[in-house]
Amino acid sequence: MARGVAVLDVGTGTGTVASSALGRGASVTAVDAEPSMVALARGLLPGASVRIAVLPDLPFADATFDAAVANFVVNHVGDPLATLRSLGRVVRPGGRVAVTIWPHPPPVAQALWSDIFAAAGVVRPPDLPRLDPAHDFTRDVDGLSALLRQAGFADVSGSKVAWTHETDPESWWSGPASGIGATGAVLSAQDGPTRARVRAHFDRLTAVFAVVGGRLALPTAAILVCGWVARTSTV
Repeated sequence: MARGVAVLDVGTGTGTVASSALGRGASVTAVDAEPSMVALARGLLPGASVRIAVLPDLPFADATFDAAVANFVVNHVGDPLATLRSLGRVVRPGGRVAVTIWPHPPPVAQALWSDIFAAAGVVRPPDLPRLDPAHDFTRDVDGLSALLRQAGFADVSGSKVAWTHETDPESWWSGPASGIGATGAVLSAQDGPTRARVRAHFDRLTAVFAVVGGRLALPTAAILVCGWVARTSTV
């Protein structure tokens, strides 16, 4: 990434991707729909412009950025295609967009939460939002690539990337315990005794992945797909 490249990080969360882009000399704008995440990212990203934005509505003029990233964001929006078209709108023709999602079937690290919930007898609340089947897509390289092409991107390519995520147990617990993401929404809806059972099974099932120092080594994977905004694009 060249110094001075204007990058938009959509759904920045704690700013991991934005921080990496800053470290490479990029000019970074980061957005998130969650005010608490925006406040956290502002403290962690003093060199970036951080603001609230709810997809697919991005408060930027057409062709504002040289590149955009959406790291594990398309998983959670109500209209993935509209979100990708919005990214294409704010990136200049000839610019690049990179998107990651969790695959399905889920890798070990993500499937672990399903196992924990099942062991604790968690019932998914019926009022949690679900993606309209008309907007859904297969959570693999072909499915996400097809969605980018449908959104108007050119020279789309992708791969499945696998790695071992190392973290400490409290960090792995704290996101869902704070209500973050779909897992957090399910956990937040449980009563006290159920949450206690979840924590007990969390401790039991994550212990299998403990390494020296008490940290966890969790096998995981992601789908990474990139595309270019066509120079004659109207997305």
